[in-house]
Amino acid sequence: MLNARVVGTGSYVPAQVVTNADLERQVQTSDRWIVERTGIRERHLAAPDEATSDLAVKAGRAALSSAGVAPDAVDLIIVATATPDMPFPSTACLVQAHLKATSAAAMDLSAACSGFLFALSVAEQYICSRTYRRVLVIGAEVMSRLVNWEDRNTCILFGDGAGAVLLAPSRTRRGILCSRLCTDGALWNLICVPGGGSAMPPSAHVLEKKLHTITMKGNETFKSAVRYLGEVAQQALETAHMTPKDVTWVIPHQANMRILHAVAERLSIDIDKMIINLDRYGNTSAASIPLAWDEAVRDGRIQPGDILLLLAFGSGLTWAASIVRW
Repeated sequence: MLNARVVGTGSYVPAQVVTNADLERQVQTSDRWIVERTGIRERHLAAPDEATSDLAVKAGRAALSSAGVAPDAVDLIIVATATPDMPFPSTACLVQAHLKATSAAAMDLSAACSGFLFALSVAEQYICSRTYRRVLVIGAEVMSRLVNWEDRNTCILFGDGAGAVLLAPSRTRRGILCSRLCTDGALWNLICVPGGGSAMPPSAHVLEKKLHTITMKGNETFKSAVRYLGEVAQQALETAHMTPKDVTWVIPHQANMRILHAVAERLSIDIDKMIINLDRYGNTSAASIPLAWDEAVRDGRIQPGDILLLLAFGSGLTWAASIVRW
């Protein structure tokens, strides 16, 4: 039986670090308030001349290097992002050009913070159907471009970054065991960027009212995240004929420490089994899972044979889970 196996990981974050103390000078907030409510202490922000494609290229190049695979051996590039360089062409096309992955098809996938797991599932289907052999999946975001820096409830949450994995076919038991993708479009307005698209095109009014920035109903989003992440984790585990006790590591979307604690409690999983870097990077949307995944591979926490439970929740609403045997 053919599996899709991760054979390389990579990540990149911009050089600029913005601490909670820096934000204290910008909006009415405090380091203590931010840490208690989110767990975030600092985040990385892209330079003015850095776009999502720039971050994606560096993460993708690192993943290819770790796998020992040349760019021209890649068959498909999928970039999961909610912050593309421009409406079109896709950010993936720009990544393909910069990587010189001349044999690869390229496309973007948009599912907000769940984007990476949606893209990972799509990549798995291409490999298991024998359509492509090597698929580069990148989650990359420059969330700072969508932040209203006068809104203390949202500007503290987000950071910029990118993470990538290279998938290849395997006939071993190692690889993606199952994925579960979910959506409830009726709840789209819990977290969204209402302006700037075809429904509300760019205008002086949109800019003045900052409708091109992130708006979020925090309490409702929190409750939905805890509920749906717990449910989708159980569904994925049942599909894989596993229980939470079989899981070595949980790699969750890095949104809020209170959400992570609540999900761990629902699953009866020790919080120490979660790979968490939220305190250093904030919410990097589609980049958060591959960024944490790469860190845990590089520092040796993840070992061959480990069972990984990947969990994501984002605007849409979308939520997803994947189980991987490393």
